[in-house]
This record gives sequence, C-alpha cells and structure tokens, in this order.
Amino acid sequence: MNAALADTRVVLISGARQAGKSTLVRIVAGDRLAERRDLDRAQDRAAALADPIGFVDSSELLVIDEIQRDPELLLAIKAAVDEDPRPGRYLLTGSSRLFGMVAAPDALPGRMETVELWPFSQGELDGEPDGFIDAVFALGPDLRHESQVTRADYAARVVRGGLPEATTRDDPRRRQRFFDAYVQALIDRDVQQLSEIQRKAELRKLVRLLAARSATLIAAGSLESALGLSRPTIARYLRALEEIFLVKRIPGWSRNLGTRATATPKLVFVDSGIAANEVATDARALLRPGGPFGPLLESFVLSELSRQLTWSQQLIDLSHYRDQAKYEVDAVLENRSGQVVGIEVKAASTVGPDDFRGLRRLAERLGDDFIAGIVLYTGASTLPFGPKLRAMPVSALWQVASPTAN
Repeated sequence: MNAALADTRVVLISGARQAGKSTLVRIVAGDRLAERRDLDRAQDRAAALADPIGFVDSSELLVIDEIQRDPELLLAIKAAVDEDPRPGRYLLTGSSRLFGMVAAPDALPGRMETVELWPFSQGELDGEPDGFIDAVFALGPDLRHESQVTRADYAARVVRGGLPEATTRDDPRRRQRFFDAYVQALIDRDVQQLSEIQRKAELRKLVRLLAARSATLIAAGSLESALGLSRPTIARYLRALEEIFLVKRIPGWSRNLGTRATATPKLVFVDSGIAANEVATDARALLRPGGPFGPLLESFVLSELSRQLTWSQQLIDLSHYRDQAKYEVDAVLENRSGQVVGIEVKAASTVGPDDFRGLRRLAERLGDDFIAGIVLYTGASTLPFGPKLRAMPVSALWQVASPTAN
C-alpha cells in the first residue's frame, strides 16, 4: 500500500463492506498529513455533488471513503492529478467494483492502482504466515506439512468466515443475525447503485440458491426454472452480486491441450461464513452425513487462495479445469511462466488414488510445466501418491511460510 502511494497518483482500496478498508486507510494515512471525506455521510455526499472540483481540491493526501457513492468525482480527480501529477495525491475506498458501475466514468487509466482487500484470511486470524502459494511454486512436491487441525475445527472456520465483525461473535445466533443483516443491506443499498433491481425478493432467493450451489459450475441458463427469471436478468443479477464482492466467479482454464475444456465459471462466496449462513448450517451440521461440508470447504479453499494471491510474490492466475471427459481440477494456479500447480479439495480425512484422477490428467498433458498436484484434505499428514502428487492438510494454506519470508 505504501509502495503504491509512493509512485502512483491515485490508489483505490476495493473490497467488501466491513472487510477492514477504513481501518487499513487509518493505518496507512496515520503518519501522513491527510484530509478525509466519507461519501456515506449525507453532508459529504451533498458537498461532492454540489462542487466536485472544490471537494477534491487538497494540497495534501486526500482520503475519500466509499467513492462508488459518487463515481462522477473521478472526473474531478482526473483533472486534479493531470494538473499536479505528484504520487500519493488520493487514497480512495470502494465497496463496489468501480468500473463495473453503470454511472462510473472510465476516468483514471494509467493514473490509479487498485488494491483488492478481502475479509481476514485464516493466517491473519491466527497470526500464521499465509505463504502456501509461494511455497508450493518454490518447492513443488518437496513441500511438507503436518497438521493438528481437526475436521471439527475446519467446519468451525468455514461457518465463521473472515469478516471482522463476524469473527468476534462466538454466539452462533448473534453471528447469524449479523450475516442476515449484512446481506440484506447489500441488496437494499449497494446493488441498487449498480443496477435497477426491481425484484429484490428474487435477488434474495438467488443468493440462497447460489450458496446451495457453492463451488459448482454456474450458468445463468441453469437458474431460470428455479427462479422464474429470464436468462439476461439472472446474468445481470450475477454481475451485480460480483460487483459488490458478495460472490466471485472462478473462470474455466484451458491451454489448447488437445481436449475441449469448459469455459463455464465456478462460483464461490467471498466469505464462507455468509455461504454457510445462507444454507442454514452450523459447524456441527456440516459434519453430519449428507451435510454440505464438501462444497463449502472447496469454496472456503478457493476464497483463501484468492486472498493469498493479493500478497504472494508469484503473479498467479486462478482458474478451474473440467474437460468433456469429466476430468476436473478444483483450482489451477498458473504463473506468468506457464508453470501450473493443480489443487483438489476433499472434506474427507483419508485420500485414495482416485482423488488424483484430474490431477494426473493435467500432469500428463502439461509435462514439465506441471509443478505439483495437491489434494488438500482434512487429515494430518503429507502423503505421496506418485511423481509430483501429494495429499496435504488444508491448513497448509495458512500455516506454511513463503520461502522468501524474512
């Protein structure tokens, strides 16, 4: 963050509401001369609408919270930084993906860097290193990890999630009330800024339906009959939910490997606690036979990987793989050199050779570009299952340190 302010005129911290954006801004701006405005406050928003040029006029760092409330301010900021191109002029926060908004002008190309802020990772909550991605690309199948985290603990982590307010509530009923109010507030306030949503009840139903299908392939057409909405309307609703950081789509991966791969994205919730609440499950129910532990754990892992991508040294693209022969890999991590790590997620505490079916297919087709295939499971030990193939505890995601860490 400080590095971005040192060489970029405008820095935007973008992420879900109550993920800690304002707290991060206070930390970053704490030792700087700075003015601060908040567009969630009616008086600040009125001033911005009345005089946008005057509103952004500042000789020091100007912090503007919730910039999506008046995206036309970007034009005034553009004029200001073009006249005075010093770095570190503006620090913005936003709870919607700014340029996905209908009203947002494409005003700051080459002038703004966006920093994506997710809810707390498990490493941040536990004080652990969160270095799995860098470690697995550096060490490949030589990476080892032993764990004392139990299946019950994994289930508790899934339903807790990482939103700061939720992590402080030990009473499940109080946490449920928080999640219910949080999602409803997003629909009532933030979605309305992105799209003219007329049928809020159907949108609320869509959120619950997506939670029940977490970590599965999602196409607008597959939801038509369940919701009674047209395909274009569902597609618009899905885009809106992604723009407000409630859900994230993981794209399909392909590299012309001689077999057709699906381009249909998987959908995960940015916060696993919200997903678990939407399907009305708690940690104990997750562990019962027939409970949704498998898909929710996969969604949890994919969101933890997404968090880690924002600070890993490796520049990584995250996708999933599924071909016509129904070989699947839950997560495909590919760096800029074309090297790939494949990851499968299993809620079981034991793993067998069949769990590596998709990873073996990927390894055969990629050859030397395939670094490692990891099945993350709820057991305790790292186990070999062939060249470059390992079973490893899920907690490796946050308990393994990056080799480059000081």
